[in-house]
Amino acid sequence: MFLRRIWEQFRAISVKKNLTTLGWVAIDNAHPFSKGHNGFQISSLMQEKMVYVGHLDCYQRSNEILEKLTLVKVSASQIYRVTDAYGAQIGKTTDPQERTLTPVMQEEVLYVEADGGMILTRKDDWKEVKVGRLFKSGDCIHADGKPGYISHSQYKAHLGNSKTFCRQMEDLIDAYEVTKDRLVFISDGAPWIRNWIEDAYPQAISILDYYHAAEHLHGFADKHFKDEKKRKQWTERQKKSLLQSKVTTVIKNVRKLSNSKEALQLIDYYEANQQRMDYSRYKQIGAAIIGSGAIESAHRTVVQKRMKLSGQRWSGTGAQNMLNLRVTSMNGRWDKIIALTKKDFRKAA
Repeated sequence: MFLRRIWEQFRAISVKKNLTTLGWVAIDNAHPFSKGHNGFQISSLMQEKMVYVGHLDCYQRSNEILEKLTLVKVSASQIYRVTDAYGAQIGKTTDPQERTLTPVMQEEVLYVEADGGMILTRKDDWKEVKVGRLFKSGDCIHADGKPGYISHSQYKAHLGNSKTFCRQMEDLIDAYEVTKDRLVFISDGAPWIRNWIEDAYPQAISILDYYHAAEHLHGFADKHFKDEKKRKQWTERQKKSLLQSKVTTVIKNVRKLSNSKEALQLIDYYEANQQRMDYSRYKQIGAAIIGSGAIESAHRTVVQKRMKLSGQRWSGTGAQNMLNLRVTSMNGRWDKIIALTKKDFRKAA
């Protein structure tokens, strides 16, 4: 309380003396620091802090956090305006072929994963955000007795059609200049992803996520078997066969059991993806990854953690601007935001 009273007295004196205060530093209104940038009468440093808290949490919470850290009150709407402006600008200025991973070494493979997830928008209700994640086998860390993790990744995110997203992904993938035998795609079997890989990278290794394949198997078994013990035994045998690259055997076993709608759907799914289910081979490549958990994690960290909070509805432009900031931060390139605060890219707030 004593320090708080001292601060309030200091701030009152500063106002009388026509000074602008930032924390414990008093800056004259005529000083360049007080002139602001990009149409906002806010210092460069404060703009960067506003964008940082704004890209981490909802704007109503961001102003509380900022005041706690700086003792400066900024409205939620002002944080939104500054954050949105920087999100738009970073989207305009980012090189589509900019690499944030180190070069792919000869003994490494480059993994590429992509998937879509939904956010709530004002105009179109639920709309799909497409996210891509690239990482190297050498950055997949497996410590004894501990869960594995990926130390470095590069992300892309786009709210809109798959054609635009795939073109953006191709720009980035091609920038790494890896040979097709060292390029590995993992996906859940969505037709738009499968077709894109087949068209753009026909010589690359394309893997159907094993856990999605097993999930479809469980779905069929749950419908077919009444006895839990028999269901579990049969399912485990089929999963073992899948891991041994015996998908044809699994298809035959499903046909022997049933010709139900569920059985036919499972068979169609496996036959459509059969060329992408050579799991025994894939386990010998790179980091031996056969699941798409990395992209599911990316959706949570890049999109959901900030953009699927309670009550949120996004405009299309505002959502993409936020995605630009989230991707920039996740790619470890916040220095680009700091650099923008030192430039005049806007004439008016």
